[in-house]
Amino acid sequence: MNAQPNPYAPPTAHVDDVSGATSEMEQIRQEHIKHEASVRSIGVLYYLGAFFLGVAGVLFLVGAFSGAGLGNLGSALIAIYLVMAVLFTAVARGIRRYQPWARTATIVLACIGLLGFPLGTLINAYILYLMLAAKGKRIFESDYPDIVAATPHIKYKTSIIVWIVLAILVLVIAAVVIPALVSR
Repeated sequence: MNAQPNPYAPPTAHVDDVSGATSEMEQIRQEHIKHEASVRSIGVLYYLGAFFLGVAGVLFLVGAFSGAGLGNLGSALIAIYLVMAVLFTAVARGIRRYQPWARTATIVLACIGLLGFPLGTLINAYILYLMLAAKGKRIFESDYPDIVAATPHIKYKTSIIVWIVLAILVLVIAAVVIPALVSR
């Protein structure tokens, strides 16, 4: 009997890996993925800061045009808030893209943020640790974005404990903010 090829069978051709990732790149990414995720979260934190600074600046601006008469101090606050919102947005974008200048800017902003005792001191000390650690330096080297692009299959998985702590934190903040807003 002659065996006819099955037209519905999957192809049997050998396909090479075309991603360009080497085992060395994968190893580097595996070693730095947790630190990378923490650094990227700083970018999200700065985006949130930029949003709230922008909202505050716009609210002051609306107050100035509604006849509240903020004076020179109010005008300076509007300018400072809006400039800081733009600065935080640029730094957040740079951090999330692993640009070396963003690391330097983050270190400067975190040093200033250390003055916000006690919560600002704790958060900014952690940011400084992330930026000044050896893994933080490695993440912001010029070849690291290429490593990330070559290894998209390597992902960071957030543990359930972190999600639980985050949910508790959000609930505590909501428990403090909502009654304050309702009582007005």
